[in-house]
Amino acid sequence: MRVVITGGTSGMGRAAVKLFLKNGCQVVCIGINQNEGETFIKELKEAGYEDVYFMLGDVSKDEDMKKLYDFTIEKIGGCDSLINNAGIFSGGPLHETKSEDWDKLFNVDVKSIYLSAKYFVPDMLNRKKGSIVNTASVSGLAGDYNAAAYCGAKGAVVNLTRSMALDYAEKGIRVNAVCPGATLTPMFLTGATQEVLNSFNAAFPAKRMGTSEEVAEVMYFLASDKASWIMGANIPVSGGLEIHTGQPRQDKTE
Repeated sequence: MRVVITGGTSGMGRAAVKLFLKNGCQVVCIGINQNEGETFIKELKEAGYEDVYFMLGDVSKDEDMKKLYDFTIEKIGGCDSLINNAGIFSGGPLHETKSEDWDKLFNVDVKSIYLSAKYFVPDMLNRKKGSIVNTASVSGLAGDYNAAAYCGAKGAVVNLTRSMALDYAEKGIRVNAVCPGATLTPMFLTGATQEVLNSFNAAFPAKRMGTSEEVAEVMYFLASDKASWIMGANIPVSGGLEIHTGQPRQDKTE
């Protein structure tokens, strides 16, 4: 399987690159940090993986996504599975959100999916086969305090996934999304205090946050033919975070 992973040098994307390679795939990834990308590829090559390539680029820019498509054709001949993982976070109530932060968030988290489809889907249509996995969030399935723009963007990804699945299903392309809860990624951990980590751990039924590797496993499953009858699904990968009503616990278990 030939795979393209956006946001592939850090967090869940990085874990996905490793997992797809481990399963014999050819992988192209794109990221915005040249040193991080080159160092990652060097590590993978030293570990014995040859069919992996990095391109520096911004997924919110049309010209960079066109370059990514051309780069992919050059390096691995095409894309069988597209993992739209690139994403950023911006917090705060809506009226305090800066216009530039709103635009950047929606450009990276939502517009990038449009741009990847613009360039990669036509080839999938020609071959009548392909799979797309978007990274949404449980924050796209329900709301969070002080995260209006982020919840709005991930909510857009959730419904965009459904619409894409409807448009492409009879043409041989499956589209699904993973909806992670808070995950131990560099993006989350940057600036997080132990108090914050403790509060997030306590929110999960298992009393721990998820890992990038756990999310990557679901990405791989959805991308593979083993998920051939799953279309338009937004699958929570959240340790059951979303299954609780939020009402207080009534037993006396400590």
